[in-house]
Amino acid sequence: MKIIIAGAGEVGFHLAKLLSFESQNITLIDPDVESLNYANTHLDIKVLKGDATSISILKEAQVETSDLVIGVTASQATNITLCLLAKQLGCKRTIARISNTEYIHNKELVGFEKLGIDELISPEMLASQEIQLLLDESAFNDTYEFEGGALIMVGTTLQKTAPFVGKTIQEAASIFPELHFQPIAIQRFGTQYTIIPRGDVEFKEGDQAYFVTLPEGVDHLYQLTGQVRKKIKNVMILGGSQVGYKTALNLCQSKFRVKLVEKDRVRAENLADLLPNALVINGDGRSLELLEEEDLSSMDAFIAVTENAETNIMSCLMAKSKNINKTIALVENMDYFQLSHSIGIDTLINKKLLAANNISRHIREGEVVALTNLNNLNAELLEFVVKPSCAAAGKAIKDLDFPRTATIGGVIRDGEGIIALGDFVIQTGDRIVVCCLPDAIAKVEKFFK
Repeated sequence: MKIIIAGAGEVGFHLAKLLSFESQNITLIDPDVESLNYANTHLDIKVLKGDATSISILKEAQVETSDLVIGVTASQATNITLCLLAKQLGCKRTIARISNTEYIHNKELVGFEKLGIDELISPEMLASQEIQLLLDESAFNDTYEFEGGALIMVGTTLQKTAPFVGKTIQEAASIFPELHFQPIAIQRFGTQYTIIPRGDVEFKEGDQAYFVTLPEGVDHLYQLTGQVRKKIKNVMILGGSQVGYKTALNLCQSKFRVKLVEKDRVRAENLADLLPNALVINGDGRSLELLEEEDLSSMDAFIAVTENAETNIMSCLMAKSKNINKTIALVENMDYFQLSHSIGIDTLINKKLLAANNISRHIREGEVVALTNLNNLNAELLEFVVKPSCAAAGKAIKDLDFPRTATIGGVIRDGEGIIALGDFVIQTGDRIVVCCLPDAIAKVEKFFK
């Protein structure tokens, strides 16, 4: 595919990086020479200095023959204008990053597709949705739902007490035959090495392990991973940013009891009006004295989403020292992901990474309806729809020449989740959840074209 990306910030760079691994034809546009030079040095892509809303620049990027234009600059107006121009100049498909989520809620009313914008992406909305999912499954540090929860992906660090630590996957399956889950990825403690597990792979203490399971299998996974399921009701949010506001709004609607701490007085007053069901506190959330006054120790979860990553990390560590069950920190620097488990914070989230991952599913061959990257792993979780022409249609899983660095985590058929084993025959209309490393993506896509 020929793809133009406007914006060489973290979203644009990460997106270009993901796609360049797959030999896509990428052109990255940005006015900042330094950002472009960094991208040009580290990625196999074409870079172009200039304003992405300039018609001459778009023509130089050959927009008229491009398959996709993606606007992910920091300016919502620039991204929207770019997409409108690109569509008029002949681009087949456009995606715009926005900050005002009203546009997404009113997408049909406004008719953005008629205007020339095919998809709208809000990093802030994606981050707030991610936070709520993490709170719903409190002991896990990574979660994702397919088709409204027909299949659920969970990630957790294996404790010494987990019954299958020291056993291979095949041994665990024979000891617990009644359980319905599929291990899809493992990262060994203290390494950056991702394993797509096979039957002879052994579970070890400290592994960051990912599983696909059915809704009724989640409770079993709690027991088998050595985790304790705790009900989360009281939540403290540090920071009244867009992510903080959207998270508080979602949690209030889901009947959580929410306290939100915001340093800026005017912003705090505005939030108090917008969030009548939350307690909004004007104060410096970096102060332990203030947090203790606001009964930090009685909270079930602490979420730090200020604009400063260091503040978020340090305040989460402070909360963890008070035995808060769940801590989540918003960070901008993706390098921090390497530190999350070693420093004791349950989960780090990056709204730009979430946006890049969400956008990249629109580039996949085959009908990809969902995609997520596993936190801190170079593995992708994709959901394909099986069409009659697919190579996988009508075949048993064991008969597919699937690459070793990919595995089928589960199948959704007629809205029901299935943990599918080797004899399972794939049918037209099935939704197949696949976990794979970057080197296997192109091979996997061929099965679902």
